[in-house]
Amino acid sequence: MRTRSISTATALAVLFSSAALVAASAGSAAADSSKILSVKSVGDLVVDGIHQRVYVSDPSGGKIVVTDYEGSVKATVTGLPGVSGLALSADSGQVYAAVKGDDRIVSVETQTYTQTASYKLNGADAPTTLEAVDGRLWFGYGGGLGSLDISGAEPVVKLAQNGGVGFGTAPLLGADPAAPGVLVAGWGGTLAVYDVSADGAALRVSGSMDTAVRQLDLTPDGQQVLTSWDGSGAGYGLPAYSTSDLKQVGRYPIDAYPNAVAVAPDGTVAGGSSSWYDPDVHIHRPGDPAPTREYEFPNTGNSSGGDTLVDGALAWAPDRSRVFAVSENSYGTFSLRALTDPTKELPTLKVSAPAKGTRGTKLTVTGKLTSKSAPPAGESLKVTRTDIESPNGKALPSVTTKSDGSFSFTDTPPAGGKATYKVSYAGDATHAAAASSASVDITRAVSSLTLNRNGGVYAYGADVSFTARLGTTYKNRVVEIWSDPYGDTPKRLIKKGTVNSSGNLSVAVDMTRDTTVTAVFAGDARYAPKTVKSTAYARVNVSTSVSKHYKTGRIGSTTYYYFHKKTAPVFTTTMSYYKGRKQLFQLQVYYQGKWQDAGSQYFALGTNGKSAVSLEAPGESGIRARMRSSYIDGSSGDSANYTTHGAWKYIYFSN
Repeated sequence: MRTRSISTATALAVLFSSAALVAASAGSAAADSSKILSVKSVGDLVVDGIHQRVYVSDPSGGKIVVTDYEGSVKATVTGLPGVSGLALSADSGQVYAAVKGDDRIVSVETQTYTQTASYKLNGADAPTTLEAVDGRLWFGYGGGLGSLDISGAEPVVKLAQNGGVGFGTAPLLGADPAAPGVLVAGWGGTLAVYDVSADGAALRVSGSMDTAVRQLDLTPDGQQVLTSWDGSGAGYGLPAYSTSDLKQVGRYPIDAYPNAVAVAPDGTVAGGSSSWYDPDVHIHRPGDPAPTREYEFPNTGNSSGGDTLVDGALAWAPDRSRVFAVSENSYGTFSLRALTDPTKELPTLKVSAPAKGTRGTKLTVTGKLTSKSAPPAGESLKVTRTDIESPNGKALPSVTTKSDGSFSFTDTPPAGGKATYKVSYAGDATHAAAASSASVDITRAVSSLTLNRNGGVYAYGADVSFTARLGTTYKNRVVEIWSDPYGDTPKRLIKKGTVNSSGNLSVAVDMTRDTTVTAVFAGDARYAPKTVKSTAYARVNVSTSVSKHYKTGRIGSTTYYYFHKKTAPVFTTTMSYYKGRKQLFQLQVYYQGKWQDAGSQYFALGTNGKSAVSLEAPGESGIRARMRSSYIDGSSGDSANYTTHGAWKYIYFSN
């Protein structure tokens, strides 16, 4: 007999059967995407919104990789040693690149991705950074600021336009198409603002910062320059300085260690930080120190900690639908990440429902929609119910939120079993969509299901008919019958069908081993699932032949095999084979009018199911004995069959 313990899942279901079900889910916009970039380094990235392309420069690889918004590579421009800074023309027709290794700027056509021009820079050493302002290209090179004007018949290059401001190396540059004539430059502890509306750069203001300028960008109104802050003084963050006097006018706190800043066309700020275990990208509405939302890069491959943002590798899509970032893992693998709907808050939608309900009885579902800035009252939420009768979901009347974001609705579930209520918020201009659900276990009536033959013992190989009988149900009249013979894994379905008019479904089982038969009713909308089991037992075939006797004869009414007193009898037992099986050989001697036990021993069966045992000759006459072979459940090496004893074989020793 085999016993089974209650499963962990069943125990947990019992333990939590009375608990109310509450589900909460943060909203999600269009899915973020990530693709590995085949680059050795990252110098800069720029986004072409007209053609929906992203350009990533690879200084070490000497190339520019062009991808679509999902990160799939569309082209690679090679032969650009040390290429770093990138800038997009106002009409999105050209991408310009600062090629540090060749001291030049090249132009790449955005339709064909072919190089259309190359401009030498009159000896400017190692041009690294690049910005396009009012039709001119401004570049930072070894210690200076220069410009390239290609609007005329011949390109015009002007160097050393930093107005006496010492940068020590190629300065970082910042500009915005909405702020014509304004260019900001900075490096280390120095920051400068230039008026470049006329021919040349006129220094407006410069100053020394309290900490190193790691990255910078200009707001669309041209009034503020934002820089990344290394954590000194006021702590980690993105301080904002007035472009008129470089006094600090604001600050966006972010996690350690700030390494990127990019301002969207509407002034929304994206800040980056190099952090393994904290958010990597932080989105702030203009002037709001609390982030609207944050993004944490997952681990790429088997690296230590999450991926980290590459310095300065942050750029907005012009329509603000995405922020693009390049991350790197601890093995030097780079990934282009498209972070979707960055300007929208992620609301949290909580849905609560009772753990249990009754079919046909009204129940109440409640919930709440919350966010950093609460959505307005009266937001319409879509509601669907999924159950046995509506597996694809049935739309219920929409529900609206109250002033605090809470909501409730009632429903009368028509079907038993698991009913799931999903509530969806479509989002708005400032909030991403959100959805959440809660499930209720709706009680169902219990139908009767029986299975015969439990505990029956049958001859080896007998075809035994098992019959399942199903009582009253709603719609489902299908029963499955499964067979699980001892030693088989897993059990197998032997019949599935609709019961007859009497509720019966029968199947024949070949009883060669102890077998558990299971009948399963899957349930329907009004009646719960049910499973019943029946375990039946199969004997083994066992027979024994006797050899080396010289005759047979009767003593009383019993037939004996006669042996000479010096002859050793041989008993060959044939038994239904099972791997590792042994037969029990039992011997008794007739003494003083009774059969007395003379010993027993287990002998292994061969793979042909046979076991031959030789009994030592006694050397005396007049001895009567008997033997039998048996299979003993559990002791014969397995528990595949029911204990079965063979017939006694009687022997007599004469002179």
